[in-house]
Amino acid sequence: MAPVIYALCAITSMLCSWLLLRGYRSNGYRLLFWSGLCFVGLSINNVLLILDRVVFATTVDLTTWRLATSLIALLPLLYGLIWEE
Repeated sequence: MAPVIYALCAITSMLCSWLLLRGYRSNGYRLLFWSGLCFVGLSINNVLLILDRVVFATTVDLTTWRLATSLIALLPLLYGLIWEE
């Protein structure tokens, strides 16, 4: 059951990033751009989670890569919230 939930989370974050970036392209609001970039990073994080927990369950530990990806994913949103008007 866990792989299904991981896949649904990855699909949801990819859909959110696509909708946010599409909204930025049509409206031009910068916060949508930074949020879209954040969700692109979170999508990568979810794909790494699937690889870590399902594909390479016992051979490779991707915890450090997942944590680094989530940190990097949140930085554009933090930038957009602090410095954009």
